[in-house]
Amino acid sequence: MHDNMTSADASADKAKPVIGDTFMGHPKGLAYIVFTEAWERFSFYGMQALLVLYMASYLLHPGTIENVAAFAGFRVLLEGIFGQLSIQAMATQIFGLYIGLIYFMPVIGGWLGDRFLGQQKAVLLGAAMMAAGHFLMAFEAAFLFALSALIVGAGLLKGNLAAQVGRLYAKDDQRRDTAYSVYVMSINVGAAVAPLVCGTLGELYGWHYGFGAAGIGMVVGIFIYLAGRHHLPHDSAKIEHGDQPKLQPGDGKTIVAILALFIIAALFWTAQTQVWNTYPLWIRGRIDREILDMLVPVTWFQALDSIAVLLLAPLVMWYWQRQRNRAQEPGDLRKIIIGCLVFTGACVWLAAGETLSGGSQLSLIWPVVFHFICAVGFLYVGPIMLALVSRAAPEAVNAMMVGAYYLSLFFGGMASGWLGRFYEPMSEAGFWLMHAGIVGAGALLVFLLHKPFTRHLRLSHQ
Repeated sequence: MHDNMTSADASADKAKPVIGDTFMGHPKGLAYIVFTEAWERFSFYGMQALLVLYMASYLLHPGTIENVAAFAGFRVLLEGIFGQLSIQAMATQIFGLYIGLIYFMPVIGGWLGDRFLGQQKAVLLGAAMMAAGHFLMAFEAAFLFALSALIVGAGLLKGNLAAQVGRLYAKDDQRRDTAYSVYVMSINVGAAVAPLVCGTLGELYGWHYGFGAAGIGMVVGIFIYLAGRHHLPHDSAKIEHGDQPKLQPGDGKTIVAILALFIIAALFWTAQTQVWNTYPLWIRGRIDREILDMLVPVTWFQALDSIAVLLLAPLVMWYWQRQRNRAQEPGDLRKIIIGCLVFTGACVWLAAGETLSGGSQLSLIWPVVFHFICAVGFLYVGPIMLALVSRAAPEAVNAMMVGAYYLSLFFGGMASGWLGRFYEPMSEAGFWLMHAGIVGAGALLVFLLHKPFTRHLRLSHQ
């Protein structure tokens, strides 16, 4: 649920569009990009669904951890920064670093694609590194090298693949919005299916089967991309320095306002990222997962997280359209406030379940309802925040600022990993109330800064 659209299509707007309406009224290249992205997200989320469980249940335990190459030095470095860590805290901290770096690297990967490699070469190189990383996960000794390959590979692939969607169209082509909607749907489809396949294989049959399935998914994505390469935008020549737009008076205040928005977004992503970090450990220990003598795999709940978004997105967009027809649709800032408050409610819901349980295991209704509340909160924050940044950022730095939005996910992922250490010493209710306070603080900050944000981001109806 927690990644969306593009990192840098502003500069690509100047590229010549690809002509040919052969896929749902769109250039044929869109189909190849969409299916490549779906398989890439299948591989990414399949591995992500297993990672914390794999580390906390198996890899980091004595007798196994000694087999991981270079881990002793890595542990010294990690505990030198974050203090002594239990096995569970170590797992959540490593996961936080992994997710944080996954969303930091597209800033560098997009720059390399634009300036040196070209977007197609960057995508293929990134995909190959991701496939290698997934297959390396089958070998305990290669664990740190596998994570490194996945981080660098995702950095090269993510922004460069998304930017090619925009380059299929002229700047004034109204089909662009629909194209990105289809693209984002492919992300959520991949994210929904992956935990069901990779997660089930990993939990029930062996961790390495799940990681292997993720690697196969990435290889399928590579073949799809290669098959459609001649339908994709050619890598454009570099923009001459003299053609670059300049910053205008007042743009500095706009940039500062956007950076402040990134800080608030990081508060939201801190809570959201826990769904993939500490939350699976909570599901494993606190939820009665038995249905008709079947134990529901923990990773299926990550699938439900994306399925809820797919189910509720049409309803939310219909509701916004109905409000728009009545001239009652809230502006972007108010939507962000609503989304943060809804996500606050989701965390409070988990805390309430723990309080009412009296220490016994909770029924499945608690996490199921939680994911549907989360989905509404995400739809009001994730895509809206990104769209707001892309619209408000000055033309001279638009692509860079949109790409830099992923730094919010970087800091959110890092923070969620650090907060994971408090899950063991705190009560479960207290842990989720802490996250409710974090994302609730985001809503409060947007409310308090509403007027300066509206002014400096040059927003109209908010």
